[in-house]
Amino acid sequence: MTNESDANFQIEVQRLHKLTVFGRWLTVILLWISVGSLSIWGLRREIALWLEHFTWAAVRYGLSFHRWPTLGLGLCLGMTLGVLTWQSRNMVRGLPLREKQGLEQQVRRIRQQGPSHPLWKWVCKGSR
Repeated sequence: MTNESDANFQIEVQRLHKLTVFGRWLTVILLWISVGSLSIWGLRREIALWLEHFTWAAVRYGLSFHRWPTLGLGLCLGMTLGVLTWQSRNMVRGLPLREKQGLEQQVRRIRQQGPSHPLWKWVCKGSR
């Protein structure tokens, strides 16, 4: 490999990483729009009560007696915190070696398959 193609390869790995970040945040947003809004709608009476007379006991009982909305909110919060933690770690410490190697392997597969790969136009098209 020449230096130019090695530089292009690293640019493609960075593009794939950006796409991964975008995909994770898109998943979180879609979860909040669908599952999160339905869960909040399912808790609308309890939320009205909490706004009038807020106590932690009211929150606890409201959540414990409405399991599906509670599970939905837990899923949305868990995914949001997971993506925040993952992205913060990558920003502070850099990409872990194992994750970087996985991205590199995926870029090689995208390059090998060529334009028929769904991610080719976003990862490889501009660097060749």
